[in-house]
Amino acid sequence: MTRLFTLFSALLLATPALSQAPAPAPSPSPETVEVTLTTTAGPIVLELEKERAPITTANFLRYVDQKKLDGSAFYRVAKAPNAPEYGLVQFGAQGDPRKSLPPIAHEPTTKTGLTHKSGTISLARSEPGTGAGDFFIVLGDTPALDADPSAPGDNQGFAAFGHVAEGMDVVKQILGEPTDPDKGEGVMKGQFLLKPVVITSARRTN
Repeated sequence: MTRLFTLFSALLLATPALSQAPAPAPSPSPETVEVTLTTTAGPIVLELEKERAPITTANFLRYVDQKKLDGSAFYRVAKAPNAPEYGLVQFGAQGDPRKSLPPIAHEPTTKTGLTHKSGTISLARSEPGTGAGDFFIVLGDTPALDADPSAPGDNQGFAAFGHVAEGMDVVKQILGEPTDPDKGEGVMKGQFLLKPVVITSARRTN
């Protein structure tokens, strides 16, 4: 459980005639889709990378369109050691087979070009290709979650597929909620919220 400068000024000085040429049209931004999570702590607006991370975005939209996230919750928080303002908050089906859809193929950051910067939403998983209905949002840049082909073992990272466009204050509030020190096992012990933050609805908003 995901980094540009030009020589335009130099070219203008070397070739004055180029200064009369029209500037090239900017490249169109990758297509995205917006989803709003309405929670008991406030709204969180997500901008999902429909073009750059099509597999993982389509998976999330399955849960939205089938209303499988309605009534689910943010249930887990993991804080960075010695930096409690950094970490991740996790939400979703929590392994409930009634709310879970079949897992999808893993879409690594080396393929999408996305990275786990602060506010990124990503797909929770165990082994690559097991991600389904649980998701997390990171607080603070977390490059260790990106794929790293040079690393040993499972080096595929997590599948980032969008970011928080509005509502990071709500995400921070969730990270600060109290946890049950006895709940969970292994590295997750003490990371489960005493009172999960309920998602009352998840809807496309564009």
